[in-house]
Amino acid sequence: MTGQTATTERPAAAPRPARPKRPNGQWLVDGKEPLNHNEAFKQEDNGLNVRERIEQVYSKEGFDSIPGDDLHGRFRWWGLYTQRKPGIDGGRTATLEPHELEDKFFMLRVRIDGGALTTEQLRVIATISTEFARDSADITDRQNIQLHWVQVEDVPEIWRRLEAVGLGTTEACGDVPRVVLGSPVAGIAADEILDPSPVIEEINRRYLGVPELANLPRKFKTALTGHPSQDVVHEINDVAFVGLEHPELGAGFDVWVGGGLSANPRLGERLGVFATAEQAPDVWHGVASIFRDYGYRRLRNKARLKFLLADWGPEKFRQVLQDEYLGYDLPDGPPAPQPRMPGDHVGVHAQKDGRYYVGAAPYVGRVNGETLAAVADLAESVGSQRVRLTPHQKLLVLDIPEESLEPVTRGLRDLGLDPKPSPFRRSTIACTGIEYCKLAIVETKATAARAIDELEERLADVPDLRPLTLHLNGCPNSCARIQTADIGLKGQLVMNDDGEQVPGFQVHLGGGLASEDREEAGLGRTVRGLKVTSDDLPDYVERVTRRYLSETEPGAEAERESFASWARRADEEVLK
Repeated sequence: MTGQTATTERPAAAPRPARPKRPNGQWLVDGKEPLNHNEAFKQEDNGLNVRERIEQVYSKEGFDSIPGDDLHGRFRWWGLYTQRKPGIDGGRTATLEPHELEDKFFMLRVRIDGGALTTEQLRVIATISTEFARDSADITDRQNIQLHWVQVEDVPEIWRRLEAVGLGTTEACGDVPRVVLGSPVAGIAADEILDPSPVIEEINRRYLGVPELANLPRKFKTALTGHPSQDVVHEINDVAFVGLEHPELGAGFDVWVGGGLSANPRLGERLGVFATAEQAPDVWHGVASIFRDYGYRRLRNKARLKFLLADWGPEKFRQVLQDEYLGYDLPDGPPAPQPRMPGDHVGVHAQKDGRYYVGAAPYVGRVNGETLAAVADLAESVGSQRVRLTPHQKLLVLDIPEESLEPVTRGLRDLGLDPKPSPFRRSTIACTGIEYCKLAIVETKATAARAIDELEERLADVPDLRPLTLHLNGCPNSCARIQTADIGLKGQLVMNDDGEQVPGFQVHLGGGLASEDREEAGLGRTVRGLKVTSDDLPDYVERVTRRYLSETEPGAEAERESFASWARRADEEVLK
């Protein structure tokens, strides 16, 4: 074999065996063997059972008697979280253990389905605030009221007072069906398509606090509206029902599933079905049951319904819902029309009965017990006994006679609740922030209030500026819906001009939900390197607002391109 080199052929490598697929913890696929500690403690003892121990043991023996799985887990099933210990800066949030971050006080969340309160209920919450919570109270963007500085010793008495007037904290937190968002003008709006209140009441009557739905993979958020403004942020809930008029079947709901934000935002999707008001509770239960049975439980950061929908798609989800849970097919349905008016209900509006309601804006939901009691007094002074909270941290007083509008609007303004707020006072929301939240990195409420005051002065020369949504969140979890704001701000530590690490925000621009300005929801964009310190926030918002105004067509403000549309198409340098 002169001139040739002998070669030896290597045998082909055997194919690697496929790795066994790791279970996702889906009960109807993988069985119920718990795959992490959260799933284990939920199976060991249902979270609803902790109430008896709070009443009989912990309220008598004090904070130090509470074991960890109850304190950091099951207490949430009754609306209780430990709050942040004062004086711990945001740089230490991710480095300390829960017991190092927490104080021996609780945030207590009062569950207010549909945001509906009587003045008697509002006054009870106000009294609890002043007697047991250091006069604290925040209206949340889930239509709840949160109190702080609550001690475990006082919880049974708080429950007694709330339940005496038909309120409670059942499943206000935890891996359960959370508060049901409802249109704040349900049953009263002159232009309402249908009243969702009976559906909300029926869902709660059947399913609130029942063991069958008290162990879900994660939280489960619901929204219902029958108002054409689509006023319940339906695109970011696990399940939502949006009122519309079906051309053949009459008034009912367009059904959405799988929305949610946090660190992995995903907008919900239409199932393409039409549900009547009579069917809606069964459809709700079917969706919640799919989440319970097929939701991913192995990793908590993948355990929301949006991840299951992303894998299944709406067609499979609909089929499973109909075949395995409803036992009948739902008819196809059209989408609800685009909203033609704002959904925050701020200002004076006519009711269908000839009376009026007034919507007013506090500073980013921050109120107190004294203010809430004064609102109850003001409403009753003109013959009203109803108040509503909104998913935009606003408050409405209902049933006002026309002749009483001026004293009510003046009275609300005197209480710091403005019925005719500036664009930024109207459209700014903020989460709890580092003041109380163990997850937060930066302060939000005071930062937002300061920014509102400065922007009102700085932009006073733009009298017709339409509201720009400004959302501040203290951490990446997006309780304040930063990805769906014109200007969304995610709290983090940033470098200032002196090279120092200080509280600040990553900026998201051009997000929004379906509204009169946009046909469908969309998430905001991020611009590389676009961060702002808390101190520089008013400077940045003024700068980007003036650039928006200078680069869009002048003329009637209603005809101007929206900020979100401009921000999505603008060059990055213009947005900095």
